Amino acid sequence: MIVTLIVLCEVGFWVLLAAGLALRYPARKPRLGAAVLLCEPLLEVVLLVVTAIDLKNGAEPDWKHGLAAVYIGFTVGLGHFTIRWVDARVAHRFAGGPPPVKPPKYGMERAAHEWRVAARWTVAAVTALALLQAAIWYVGGDGDVTSLQSWQQKMLFVIGINVVIAGGYTVFPKRERAGR
Repeated sequence: MIVTLIVLCEVGFWVLLAAGLALRYPARKPRLGAAVLLCEPLLEVVLLVVTAIDLKNGAEPDWKHGLAAVYIGFTVGLGHFTIRWVDARVAHRFAGGPPPVKPPKYGMERAAHEWRVAARWTVAAVTALALLQAAIWYVGGDGDVTSLQSWQQKMLFVIGINVVIAGGYTVFPKRERAGR
């Protein structure tokens, strides 16, 4: 049931995003479109409540509960950026907005960009870590929480990979070729 709800939340995210942007641009109702976009966090609240109820009713904590926490964390860390990214492209394509700003390709500007990306992924992973830890405490000593702890290790790996990538761009900044 939890996996089905996660899939429904993901589909709901994209449906609300499409509906909100359709109202903003083709329908020329920006306030209504913004209101629809603001409904997206409700999906995560529903997922969080259903997951907590499932655990409270005695379900053994497993990978599905961990996946729900990770999904919520990634929505917190990356959802707003994703909405802005899609909004800029839709505004350009359908409403005559300016072309989307492309990330810098070279030098310390690129490194700074990569650190901002790493920060978003870190917020996502830390949020997931916190939710996973809350689930571990919620279950208490009675349940087997190894699957939740396994998800925590994966989130630490996500943080590490993003820091290594951003650090690589800082230490070894990409340079523009001489011929350009």
